[in-house]
Amino acid sequence: MAHLTERRSENVSGNFYVDRTCIDCDTCRWMAPEVFADIGDQSAVYHQPMTEAEHLKAMQALLSCPTASIGTVEKPTDVLKIQASFPIHIADNVYHCGYHAENSFGAASYLIQRSEGNILVDSPRFAPPLVKQIEKMGGVRYLYLTHRDDVADHQKFHDHFGCDRILHQAEISRGTQDVEIQLSGSEPFALADDLLIIPVPGHTRGHTVLLYDDRFLFTGDHLAWSSELGHLYAFRRACWYSWTELRQSMQNLAKYSFEWVLPGHGRRYHADRQTMQHQMQQCLEWMATQ
Repeated sequence: MAHLTERRSENVSGNFYVDRTCIDCDTCRWMAPEVFADIGDQSAVYHQPMTEAEHLKAMQALLSCPTASIGTVEKPTDVLKIQASFPIHIADNVYHCGYHAENSFGAASYLIQRSEGNILVDSPRFAPPLVKQIEKMGGVRYLYLTHRDDVADHQKFHDHFGCDRILHQAEISRGTQDVEIQLSGSEPFALADDLLIIPVPGHTRGHTVLLYDDRFLFTGDHLAWSSELGHLYAFRRACWYSWTELRQSMQNLAKYSFEWVLPGHGRRYHADRQTMQHQMQQCLEWMATQ
């Protein structure tokens, strides 16, 4: 719970606030940009919600904050309603799980609802309200993990849903040594006709991305949208393995066609295929200068 005594002075007066425990993960700012902003290297409320839609987004951000750094002066009366809004619909049968985990530095997790079995992309917090909603949507068949940083509560989701976890061997650690499907090598792996796992070493040695339905690309920490740069980019300052290999991986990824970039960290991006291809080339040109 956020504490009013720790409320940051940068917040505008009103019901919602951010306290000093904020880790600057950016979650609230992209979930509710009408309410939260980056002020002084931490988030703060710059505009109190004025409409029902703004209130909904602010409350969803509150529940998703990995460090519970968002609070309200008045006790919310609609928590159950807000909890029922998760996972949050993005497009078609793709959803944002919310409930980000602190031990993955607030990385986003996604759910793909499929008749053949649902796919959980990276791990959110094992929050009972979210778990109940996922149960209603058909549970989890596979828990696909992009890389070692965003595994969070993978064990709890496996134990509860009996799902098979997927992670590249180069990302396996003591905490993930029991993962059921351990990928190897550098070739793409077809999990199903509509699910292609593509190795993209660079950020970490065994990082992979997931292309679903030739439209949705779940990119972990490999690729995201930068509001500051105005184009797709890779995390130069958070490249833990090899920038050279990351550049090569991005060149290989640019050969694929897709319409959505859904990252673990960073902002989402949606465009038609031609625009997306242009964005990928712009990303590559920028990477060559770094």
